[in-house]
Amino acid sequence: MKASDLSLLATLSRPTLHPSGRRAVVAVSRPDLSANAVLGQLWTIPITGHAAPRRLTRGFRDTEPQFSPDGRLIAFLRSESGGAAQLYLVDAMGGDPMRVTDRLLGISEFCWSPDGGSLAFVSRVPEPGRYGTVAGLGPEAESPRRFSTLKYRENGAGFVTDRRAQVFIVDVPDVWAEPLVQSAPTADGEATPVVVVPTPRQLTDFDADHGAIAFSPDGATIAMVAARHARRDNDLRANVFLLELDSAAAPVDVTGRHGNFSVLNAPGSVAYGLDGALFFLAQNVGRSGRDFVAKNTSLFVIGAGGGVPRRLSDPDTIDLGEDGSAITPFDEHSVLVQNRSRGTVQLLNIDLDGSVRTLSGDTAIEVTGVAAAGSTIAVSYADATTSGEVGVYHNGAIRRLTDFSARLRRTGIAPMRELTVTGRDGYPVHGWVVMPQGEGPHPVLLNIHGGPFAQYSVRLFDEAQVYAEAGYAVVMCNPRGSAGYGQPHGRIIRRSMGTVDLHDVLDFLDGAIMQGSGLDGERVGIMGGSYGGYLAAWTIAHEHRFAAAIVERGFLDPDAFVGTSDIGSFFSDEYTGIDPDAIRQQSPQAMVDEVRTPTLVLHSEEDLRCPVSQAERYYAALKRRGVETELVLFPGENHELSRSGSPRHRRERFEIILEWWARQLPSSRNPAPSA
Repeated sequence: MKASDLSLLATLSRPTLHPSGRRAVVAVSRPDLSANAVLGQLWTIPITGHAAPRRLTRGFRDTEPQFSPDGRLIAFLRSESGGAAQLYLVDAMGGDPMRVTDRLLGISEFCWSPDGGSLAFVSRVPEPGRYGTVAGLGPEAESPRRFSTLKYRENGAGFVTDRRAQVFIVDVPDVWAEPLVQSAPTADGEATPVVVVPTPRQLTDFDADHGAIAFSPDGATIAMVAARHARRDNDLRANVFLLELDSAAAPVDVTGRHGNFSVLNAPGSVAYGLDGALFFLAQNVGRSGRDFVAKNTSLFVIGAGGGVPRRLSDPDTIDLGEDGSAITPFDEHSVLVQNRSRGTVQLLNIDLDGSVRTLSGDTAIEVTGVAAAGSTIAVSYADATTSGEVGVYHNGAIRRLTDFSARLRRTGIAPMRELTVTGRDGYPVHGWVVMPQGEGPHPVLLNIHGGPFAQYSVRLFDEAQVYAEAGYAVVMCNPRGSAGYGQPHGRIIRRSMGTVDLHDVLDFLDGAIMQGSGLDGERVGIMGGSYGGYLAAWTIAHEHRFAAAIVERGFLDPDAFVGTSDIGSFFSDEYTGIDPDAIRQQSPQAMVDEVRTPTLVLHSEEDLRCPVSQAERYYAALKRRGVETELVLFPGENHELSRSGSPRHRRERFEIILEWWARQLPSSRNPAPSA
């Protein structure tokens, strides 16, 4: 795979199943270099496999499909080029979609009412005078923003306190009726404007972001997640609220008085079971409400009659916090969830009594979405040779129904070799080596993931593939601090960053070189992003064995993180502590004078997670010290550049990285530039 093959990376939404269980619909998206945008359409997939999958819609970017309860309609989100996502309906057999909303700032999520007569959705409501609410008034002419909270921005979204996410409900229009058209003007005056979308009703109007919406089985109540408590600016608590649709009363908090919950505010993290029980995904953030470090996400349930939430999964062994994780009701006694474990994401069935079955078995896959109808279970997933496929659970295994990655595989997929290395203190370090073609010995790139409470997984990783195609052996592991190996594994670096995590990545590197033929242990580079940028910068201040380094979107200066990062009000305090001396002992910026390794610093100009000032200060310190260095800033991009940035910037990023390695650590396929 080359950088120019990015457009072959198909990623899939959570599937939706027709009530009969006979076919699934999924959104298939891919970065398009020509359009310089992510394109996507809906595909329909017969579960029996008797016919090939086919494209159902032809929009610019169609995502998040959901069948109506009777299976006659599909609701989905559509974005036009440069536009915000709006809610659309289409006949389940195909046809011309009907637009349902016209929200200025778009729609982020939605759900069907049980009777199929209405749709609830979440949309940001802009403060008057901002974000295009006044025609001709641009951002530079808006009134000054005034803040009295610590949390007022989010990476990828920008300012949020002046455009809160609120809940709405709208009646489902008749998609089979004659379309509305604008009447022609008459001699007596102008024509009466025709309303082309139904008018929604706003259900919430509180200074907080609402989400994770779900209808109760009788359709009388909407459950949602929000942080509406008085101290919400000072902690990480978020709770489940119930809103009675036929009442003027405020939403009722049903979890806050029962624990220190941080309920996930994401689609699917709250769901009603078939018997009316209310399920939700949450972390326990402790008495302070801020202790989030390496807290596994658990499944909780409140019985149909209400009461105290009951935890159904063990946080020491099960983690339901992977991005895209959702609750899928299966039968009257159980739900389906996704468990992050040792580089995989498993499909679990959890009963009301807390019993757990692993449905995906020992298969090395990452389940990214789940749907159920009757006894049929469909999943979207990725593995070592696919970026996204749809499968059906059958006879204890997942049977693949699609082949969206066929063209990608034809480019050549470098194999992943799983490896466990015993570290210097006897601790097992788990990871993978991705090898290029040829006997070698190949130069080695030690790649470190972000988070830190995240994981490298068994799924096809575009970065490792591009570097392997360029002739590099890519070494990547999940050191202590990572997710997927239990809470103690993740929490051990709390207020001790750059200790055992440093040892683990170095020990894994040495073990990979010793155990694997074809790796040139004398020619090694190091690179990482976010927390990986932190650990790469920390490593080159302590080890001088690397030919060069790449520090990308790094958490480099904990002191400066507070007040500049969107998570600065809590992240540094919990990960590096509040004692000034202890912070300096964990700070790459404080150790920059020890660096001698040539270092490329990559960052995005609109990164609000690890602000661009983190890169600028680190680069300036390297430059002033005489270290060979270069700073690259990507305009218009945020912290997610490498995963969801504009396709051309993603390609240019790869090209810049390979150019750096050609200069500092050339390979047979990525030779040094001629003089």
